Amino acid sequence: MLLSDYEWSRNPRGLHVAQAFQSPPDYQRYIQPKMGWVKLLAAGIEYADDVQVFRDNNITPIVRLYLGRYGAGPFDQRLQRIVDTFVSAGVKWFEFYNEPNVDVEWSLGFDPSWEDTVNIISPMMDNWMNFADYVASKGCYPGFIALAESAVRRYASVLWMDTFLNYIADNHYERFRTLLANGMYCCTHPLVANHFYQEVPGRGPLSTRPPEAQVGTEGGWHFEYPYDPISQAADPGRTVYGGTALTPYGDPNGLVAMGRMFNERCGSIFGSQAIPVVGTEGGIIPFLGGGTFQLDNRYPPYTERSQAEATVAMFEWLAREAPPWAFGVCMWKEDEFWIPHATMAIEHLIQTPVVYKQVPAIEVMGSGLPTTQTVVPFGPGPIHGVPDFHMILLGPGVESDWFFDTAQAYWNRFRPMVTTHEELIQFIPNSKSLAVTVIATPDTLDLMELQIAERYVNVLYDPIVADDRNRIAELFNRRVRLDLRFG
Repeated sequence: MLLSDYEWSRNPRGLHVAQAFQSPPDYQRYIQPKMGWVKLLAAGIEYADDVQVFRDNNITPIVRLYLGRYGAGPFDQRLQRIVDTFVSAGVKWFEFYNEPNVDVEWSLGFDPSWEDTVNIISPMMDNWMNFADYVASKGCYPGFIALAESAVRRYASVLWMDTFLNYIADNHYERFRTLLANGMYCCTHPLVANHFYQEVPGRGPLSTRPPEAQVGTEGGWHFEYPYDPISQAADPGRTVYGGTALTPYGDPNGLVAMGRMFNERCGSIFGSQAIPVVGTEGGIIPFLGGGTFQLDNRYPPYTERSQAEATVAMFEWLAREAPPWAFGVCMWKEDEFWIPHATMAIEHLIQTPVVYKQVPAIEVMGSGLPTTQTVVPFGPGPIHGVPDFHMILLGPGVESDWFFDTAQAYWNRFRPMVTTHEELIQFIPNSKSLAVTVIATPDTLDLMELQIAERYVNVLYDPIVADDRNRIAELFNRRVRLDLRFG
């Protein structure tokens, strides 16, 4: 199956309904701001008659089987009948279970943990597989379970997702690989918070426009947290998996962070290449009235007006700059964006044309799939033409601020990932290739070559000696002039 084979609007804009049992919804709340997704909560079949209206307006429905505190309950015949009704209505995208890493999804008094295999991981994965097989048998798309984004150990999204996938690899390897190859997707709940910003034109990647100066339809936006320049400068090497002392249990709080993790883990374990991801709840939470919101003081706060600009920018970034597997986000939720009146974000979306996503014809599973008898090769794969990824690796004593000050034009042109942690290389799946530009002092360059060039045989190794700053600056500027990413 190709990534481009999935049937949807190609419009990343989405909105979550206010609640279950609210049929018919106010269709204009989705049509006017030109939504491409609608997330429906189906406690029964109450939204089935609304599906055609959405589809007639190029709005793709996602149906979550809404079960309340269902825990790891089974996919039973009643739920099968609900799925059948929505399939007959034209729905292809389905979701089962929701945020199992928080206690509100379990019976009162139950405190969930990813370490509880008997009561949580095993029954939930076994039952989800039954749901996914059934949905796929109807020619539709089963969504893998969305997690609440948390970095607290017991509820950490990264630890839960790893536990899920490792259990499946041990118990349902071939079944899961078949699902990946035949229409499965991943649901996420991206808690964007204020982890975004817009550069000041001509001032470089670490500059930030103040909220009152942001413009959603102009360039320079960053939604790649935790891989953006501000995050990397403040905590070099931070990834969705953690990788730093400040993030021992991961950092999932970005627009595409958990989708990236799911794709990378599935690539390394099951041999996939690009699995669609839809944020079925999330986005930049709106608020009315004055004041600002600033959860993370490394990033600018946002106001009601700048939240509107950033919402337009978020959807355009998903269409133009996000990975090809990032299909969109359903904003949480309808009533918060429309009641008591339309927010500025809705008004901006109404006034702004949609930017549609051009989905490439990438084979979802790639070639040379691993089997249970095949060991997945360690590290990145061979380079065919141009490397898929490019990393700037700063050796001991070379600071990220030094790099951004010295090679600003180079970074603006090529936008590599900048890190001080060479162990991140192992997270690149063998289905992808990598080039690493190492900047190291003369006394550590040999050690860096030993750690990288000799360990990861497929990596393009591009060493630079960090001695004279003026020479380094000219080297990078020359690469920009000649449009040469590597020396």
